[in-house]
Formats: sequence, C-alpha cells, structure tokens
Amino acid sequence: MPAKPQPRLLLTRPEPDSRRFAAMLPEWEAVISPILRIEPVEHDAARLHAVPGLVFTSAHAVPAAGPGRGRLALCVGARTAEAAREAGFTPREGNGFAEGLLPLIEAAEVPLIHPHGRHLARELPVEGMVVYDQIAQPLNDAARALLARPGPVAVPLFSPRSARLLSAELQDRCAEIWIAAISSAAMEQWRAPTARSAIATDPSAKAMAATIRRLAETEQS
Repeated sequence: MPAKPQPRLLLTRPEPDSRRFAAMLPEWEAVISPILRIEPVEHDAARLHAVPGLVFTSAHAVPAAGPGRGRLALCVGARTAEAAREAGFTPREGNGFAEGLLPLIEAAEVPLIHPHGRHLARELPVEGMVVYDQIAQPLNDAARALLARPGPVAVPLFSPRSARLLSAELQDRCAEIWIAAISSAAMEQWRAPTARSAIATDPSAKAMAATIRRLAETEQS
C-alpha cells in the first residue's frame, strides 16, 4: 500500500514565532500566514521603564519595558522568560498559564506593572498597561492555495482569539483540518469543521509540536 501523503502545516502566529515553530517540525511542509499583526501603541514609557517589577504574559511586551537592568520580570512561560532574560531582566518563570503567575505576583516584594496587548485573555491582580495591539489579518495567498488542495492540514492554535479569527477563515475549504490547541480555552473557540483534534499536554511550543506528531501518528495507524 502506498504511503499516505505527509500532512502540511498552516502556521498563523507572527512570522518569527511561526519560523521557530516550523523548525521544530522540519520534515513538514509549512506555510506561514500570520492571522495577527503586532503593532506598538503609545503608552507611558517613562513609567514602565522605571517600575522595579514587570509581569509579562507575552514576549511581545518585553521590548516596550525598556532595558532590564536586572529588574524583576514575572514571566508566563519559558519563551517569555528567555526574551526577558535577553533584555536584561531577572526572570521568574511560571507554568505557561496566566493562572500560574498568581503565586509569583503574591510573593513579589516590589511594585509591578503588567504591559500587555489590547486584546487580553485574562486580567491579573496587578496594574496593567496596553503597549501593543494585535490587528487581525486575512489569510495570505499561499495559505489559501494550501487550503484549496485536498488532504490534511495541521493547524496549531496558540490562543482563543486566533482560534476565533482563523475558524472564520477556514469555513468551506477543501483541506481536511487537524487542530492542535494549546489549551481547552483555545479549542472551545474553534468554530470550523475539523477532521481531528487534540489539546497539548502543557502550554509550550514543544508540547504543541508533539501534539501535531501525535495527530499524524493516528493517521498512519
């Protein structure tokens, strides 16, 4: 029996994030079509640069916080902590979920500000400041061509909002859609037809890549 065709990937995070994720699955054909564009917005930069502690729920907020100078950074997960460390902050890493930051916030002994995007999945018990916007984008021509072909396309969902936006774009496509969701909250926002789906065991890129491989193994069995 001939081997089944290798499923393809549709990656919709901002391009640097998507390229990092594609490198974790080098044997897969991948098309990148960001569903969101990150745009800085005006904010009180002087105050943000002076505060002794920051709460980061996304690496996209780190550049707005200015030089780290060893300041405390409470980070949602490993990727955000890495970005904060590279910027000169002293990070404390959570478990990948916003809820995991709560004990870190309670234990902090310095004033904190949470710089974040205009669209926020969860409020935290700390002062917030909008420093960027996440502007919805349509799928590009390469993504539309990918979805017009028959066969499986694996789609990783990294947030509830991207799940909502993307499911509106993927109605009535020829491709067989497989969904790998980073959380049950992201999965719950998916509205388009799905051939198979799974939720990652933890909210990390590594676990998401493993979830996609698991979907492919199910196809081959």
